[in-house]
This record gives sequence, structure tokens and C-alpha cells, in this order.
Amino acid sequence: MTAFIQTLVSGLSLGSIYALIALGYTMVYGIAKMLNFAHGDVIMVGAYSVITTVSLSANVPSVVAILVSVVVCVVLGVTIEFLAYRPLRKAPSLAVLITAIGVSYLLQNIALLWFGSEQKAFHLALFDRIKPIVIGEVYINGITLITLVTTVVIMIALTLFINLTKMGKAMRAVSEDKEAAELMGISVNKTITVTFATGSFLAAIAAVFYGGAYTMIKPTTGSMPGIKAFTAAVFGGIGSIPGAMLGGIMLGLIEQFSKAYISTLWADAIVFVVLVLVLVVRPTGLLGKKISEKV
Repeated sequence: MTAFIQTLVSGLSLGSIYALIALGYTMVYGIAKMLNFAHGDVIMVGAYSVITTVSLSANVPSVVAILVSVVVCVVLGVTIEFLAYRPLRKAPSLAVLITAIGVSYLLQNIALLWFGSEQKAFHLALFDRIKPIVIGEVYINGITLITLVTTVVIMIALTLFINLTKMGKAMRAVSEDKEAAELMGISVNKTITVTFATGSFLAAIAAVFYGGAYTMIKPTTGSMPGIKAFTAAVFGGIGSIPGAMLGGIMLGLIEQFSKAYISTLWADAIVFVVLVLVLVVRPTGLLGKKISEKV
């Protein structure tokens, strides 16, 4: 029973990180209808921003390092949208997809040239103060609880933002019909820019918690978590904020239980097999809504 509970805790820890990354994916897709595959690499840049800031001085407060990461990620996300995606606003979706993959590899190679291929240690003094919780023989990392709580808070905040604020209503209008929204006086460019800025803000927060959980960062760090978080968003219903949360948690649990009770070698394959089975039964994902098209 102890091993089962410990695996459950590990699954929630991993799943909360996937959920945090998936929220960024689902925000951009839900509003702009773009698959931003560079999102995982923005997380990598955010992690390196923290490492670089902390390396400047041992006395740099953790909050300052986190704020620097947020600023860098938001500026990077808005720049990517302006230079790479905005010119392709009316292009076929395949062109946008290929561009997103190109931006992803560009960021990875810039990081490789700048920081080298060796892994660098991620450390924030703030996390040293977080004590683990031990219940019987079950060990719970304090960062796990904070990540899970933060993800839930962000999910609720995003839901309220989308449903109650003026910008949130503009985002929903742009998501439904860009041309009609523009005719109603909504700035599509501004709305999509805010969407990318929000997604990049979430990437910075994900970078902090990912680095705190795994401690080592390299130029390709964001690739696999990014792909799995995208899978989580599809699993839960891409475009749905609660769906991204649910999909991330479910994916983390499936992966950890597969590693513990089946095989570490088969864990990733099992995750994607479960995704395929879910999409066969429910193509829109667990919480996705079926969209009817008028003809």
C-alpha cells in the first residue's frame, strides 16, 4: 500500500507539471487556433533565465530570478507571435505547424550555442525552505504540493479571467470568429498578443516548478515535457482549461503507474496508447465540446 501511495504522489507531482504546461498550450489553441510547439522551448528559456540570474550573484533573491524569467518568457512569446505567427494568420494550418516546429528547433540551437550541451543545475534558495512532508512511510516533496496548488489556482484564475473580464470576452469572441470580432471593434492582433503573453507567463511559472522538481536543465529540456503536455491538452480536450488540468493529472498518473507496475521502457508507449483509445471513443477529449459546423 505504501508503494501504491508513493506512486500516486509521484504521479500527481508529474501530472501537475504537465497540467501547468498544458494550460499554456490550451490557451493559445483555444483563442488563436494555433498549435504553438515552441511552447516547451519557451519553458527551457525560462529555466535558463533563472539559472543565469542566480549565477550573477549568490545574493539575488529568488523572487527577482522568477520575475526575470517571467519577463523574458513573455517578451519572447510576444516576439515569436509577432515575427513568426502573425504573418501566417491567414495561411494554411500546415504552414503554421511547420513554422512552430522551426521556431522550436531555432530556440534549441540558440540555447545550445549560448549555454553548451552540458546540463546546468537549477537552484532557487526559495525551494530550500520548503520542507518535505512525511506521513508514515510516505514521503511527499513540498514542491509537489505547491505545484499542485499553484496549478489549481491558475486554472481557476484563467477560467474567471476568460469568463468575467473584458479581455476574456474579447478572447472568446476572437476564438469564435475573428472577422466578426473585428467588425464589432475588437482588436484581433491585440487579443492574440495578450493570449501569447499569458501562455508565455504560464511557461515561465512551469519552468520554475519543472526546474525545482528535476534540478537539471539542458537545451532540449522542453521538448519531451512539451510534447506530453500537448498530449495532456488533447487528452483533456484542447481548448478547455479544466480539460488541460484533468489531462495533465491523468497523464502523470498513467505514466508513473506504468513505470512502477509495468515497465519504465513501456511507460511512454502506454501513455500514447491510452490517448489513442480515449480519442477513438471521444475525439474531442474528456472535457472537450463537440462543435457543430453549419453548411
